[in-house]
Amino acid sequence: MSAGVDALERWFAERGWRPFGFQREVWRAWSEGESGLLHVPTGLGKTVAAAGGPLGAAVEAPEDDASGLRLLWITPLRALARDTETALSELTAGLGLDWRVERRTGDTAAALKRRQKTHPPEVLITTPESLSLLLTETRHPRIFAALDTVVVDEWHELLGSKRGVQCELGLARLRTLRPDLRTWGLSATLQNLHEAQNTLLGPGAGGRLVGAGDDVPSGAIELRTVLPDPAGPDRFPWAGHLGLRLLEPVLAELDAPGTALLFTNTRSQAELWHRAIVEARPDWADDVLLHHGSLAREARTAAEERLRLGTARCVVCTSTLDLGVDFSPVDRVIQVGSPKGVARLLQRAGRSGHRPGGVRRIVCVPTHALEIVEFAAARTSIEAGSVEPRHPLVGALDVLCQHLVTRALGGGFTRAEIAAEVRSTRAYRDLADSALDWCLDFVTRGGATLEAYPRYHRVVRAGDRFVVESRSVARRHRMSVGTITDDGQMQVRFLKGGRLGRVEERFVSRLSPGDRFLFAGRELELVRTRDMVAWVRLAKGRKARRPVPRWAGGRMPLSTHLAEAVAAALSGSGSQHTPEMAAVAPLLEVQARWSRLPGHAHLLGERHRTREGHHLFLFPFLGRAAHEGLAALVAWRLSQRAPRTASVSANDYGFEIVSPDPLPDDPGEWVPLWSPDRLIDDLHACMNATELARRRFRDVARVSGLVFQGPPGRPKSARQLQASAGLIYDVLARWDPENLLLQQAHREVLDHELEVRRLREGLERMTALPPVFTTPPRLTPLAFPIWAERMQAQVSTESWVDRVRRVAGRLEKAAGTAGA
Repeated sequence: MSAGVDALERWFAERGWRPFGFQREVWRAWSEGESGLLHVPTGLGKTVAAAGGPLGAAVEAPEDDASGLRLLWITPLRALARDTETALSELTAGLGLDWRVERRTGDTAAALKRRQKTHPPEVLITTPESLSLLLTETRHPRIFAALDTVVVDEWHELLGSKRGVQCELGLARLRTLRPDLRTWGLSATLQNLHEAQNTLLGPGAGGRLVGAGDDVPSGAIELRTVLPDPAGPDRFPWAGHLGLRLLEPVLAELDAPGTALLFTNTRSQAELWHRAIVEARPDWADDVLLHHGSLAREARTAAEERLRLGTARCVVCTSTLDLGVDFSPVDRVIQVGSPKGVARLLQRAGRSGHRPGGVRRIVCVPTHALEIVEFAAARTSIEAGSVEPRHPLVGALDVLCQHLVTRALGGGFTRAEIAAEVRSTRAYRDLADSALDWCLDFVTRGGATLEAYPRYHRVVRAGDRFVVESRSVARRHRMSVGTITDDGQMQVRFLKGGRLGRVEERFVSRLSPGDRFLFAGRELELVRTRDMVAWVRLAKGRKARRPVPRWAGGRMPLSTHLAEAVAAALSGSGSQHTPEMAAVAPLLEVQARWSRLPGHAHLLGERHRTREGHHLFLFPFLGRAAHEGLAALVAWRLSQRAPRTASVSANDYGFEIVSPDPLPDDPGEWVPLWSPDRLIDDLHACMNATELARRRFRDVARVSGLVFQGPPGRPKSARQLQASAGLIYDVLARWDPENLLLQQAHREVLDHELEVRRLREGLERMTALPPVFTTPPRLTPLAFPIWAERMQAQVSTESWVDRVRRVAGRLEKAAGTAGA
């Protein structure tokens, strides 16, 4: 495709650029019929690299210009789809191609979607869900008849999730239709590249792995942490205690020329910081915007457009702007709170300096003192080029059942056809015949237990083919396609006006008419709720208490990778010469003086005696989710030795067990309590895994089609969905305990909620380390935040804050000024 490459070279030259070596390598690999994975830093031109092959070939063979859909671009985010549409439209026009570039997402108008089915564009940008919906069309083989390239953008974001499995199944269908299909994945932050490529292309498919070459400017990362004044942070931190105390230095950052993205880890935190900035600087009210997943599409689109134009001073956002949206005017990124992972921090830093050789500037704002250590550990990992791996999911039968109905609806299949197709994916390469037959039986008659209910007879067998004949089944299935589940979202709407977005039903259920809350950057007053809609109006006057909606997923656990780096930093074996570690030196001095520092050669435990009873704090550094399971496990095993009452609490660094009865003094007596033996059985006994599985089953039932979440705009409440799924769970648990979806729910509880793999690895490491117990005179800087977590569960928010502050003050006084 020399003529096509020449056209691409001219397009670059007209803009004063030159193609990088990795771009030319991808174009060459594409022309040789290869697929692959492109892994280069953000802002270097992955889009042009991936699209250049098919577009260059079209320049070389213009007679094939109008042959239908040629390039399918799959993206995980709608916002990214809009940006990609702009970039590809500019590229096709610059190459002189008369190609249509269109989007197909949930935001696309129905009329355009209908036209795309009969007259598809040459380039279509879509999401995994919209691809599955296209596959439900009986004409879908004609839609993809000319397809020669699929690009999966931000593959690391899909990898390791059910959306990634859904994408694998969609790609397998496209490869069945087009055996010579070229597939390319794009990513910027991945560690396990070969595993990621193998998942994208299918086991044993082979392919080209392309990275940045020597001609690519490295693009420095400028990471700076805002440190509390005057002499450093408090030595006894607790979650969120710095909070908005660092607002002034953040305002100083925003005073600088240019545009900033201020990332928070939760939507609640985004609302609070947006409000605080606007209240502190009212003259910025029109230039400080808000962006998170629960806001109405119009509000998110407006913020994105202001970013593109460079007319916003700051956008306060969450992970909705993590991915590769090209906002070139962004000069700096501010990260409030630990990102809990190195890859996430790198991804967010890459939103600034979004150009070759650009400096990626990120300002880190801790919300408590130990997060300063997390930023130091992240800096060390970034400098070493080390990030977290993302492992793919395997064997998700709820996704497979959904796909079987999709394929039956889209023209049908034989058993042999579907077996070969799904086994060409990594997710189902080891799918047993018995499991496939079970899934086919499930979608045709609901399985043995639900056979008496016609609503579960979705697929029928016509000869040797499985098809969908019912229009109502087709309609319900198309409204249910996808693997994204939520916890009962209610619309928020003005009495007179438009939609503001969505909040969780749980939050609204605690409010009464007249109560106020912050949402979408406004102070609102609840008027009434009806049919999953919270009707509101702007609040007048001021009240002291303005709660902020809390959404599920707000407590992200520290990644294993970053947790290990934090442990190394605290032990003095890493990050010790960074500004962050210098700032927390007073905290570490008190920890060493009263107890000792954690280390890789021992497991630190601290014993305390208070009016509450006997305490043991352990610091394995496994992350919150694993510590919650570990604390319950150790407490339960302790109670099996002798009847006792014990309560537990945990954070990312360790956990606490407290009992009114004396706890064993000898560290050797504790070691068997964290043995990995009988781990699964003991977790089931101590964690009420049955109830956890019942709640998890709701999502499995929704994805697999056992429960219907309702039509768009009129969804069932979370309570209704949980009740429906709970009834089915009870029936299956009693009459069909070997049901594979039931087993999947239990497996997901262990894998995702209790993180059994991480827990088992942690237990094995703990067992190999000699325990070192100390008896500090008071709560240490590492123990204090775990104690504070437990206190929060026992008292109201206001009382908790006051009590924790009082105790922290007494500890600061007792620590004195030594080392400060």
